[in-house]
Amino acid sequence: MRAAATFTVSDWTPVELPAVVGDLAVPVTAAPTGLAAMVKTFAGDLAGRSVTWFVGGLNEATGAGSYAAVESFEGTLGERTGTFGFVHAASTRGTDRYDEHFVIVPDSGTGELVGITGSGSLVVDADGTHHVEIEYTLPG
Repeated sequence: MRAAATFTVSDWTPVELPAVVGDLAVPVTAAPTGLAAMVKTFAGDLAGRSVTWFVGGLNEATGAGSYAAVESFEGTLGERTGTFGFVHAASTRGTDRYDEHFVIVPDSGTGELVGITGSGSLVVDADGTHHVEIEYTLPG
């Protein structure tokens, strides 16, 4: 099955990262790493909200960078209600999106979404509209 939705971000809360981990100073690169918690609202075939842990590295001078995110969703997918997790990541040179990864976390579904599996993609329009598409299967 396939689901399509748009989403908006209603909260972006940066989390301060330590400069030292154990006995090791965190290396400073041209694309410093940051961590944030996000709240998203989805509308469409996937309708509900999620909380996302977002880790990324961005070179502000060039706009190039990469991110990885772990997301916990609750709401409806098609006609079914429940929760599930998904993981996504991608890189950019500032004007593109490549090396994308998007997968539903195995055995993460609850409620009517127990047993969900699948993968997906994110697309950002030129006007900033964010879309998610998921190809998924459910038992039964």
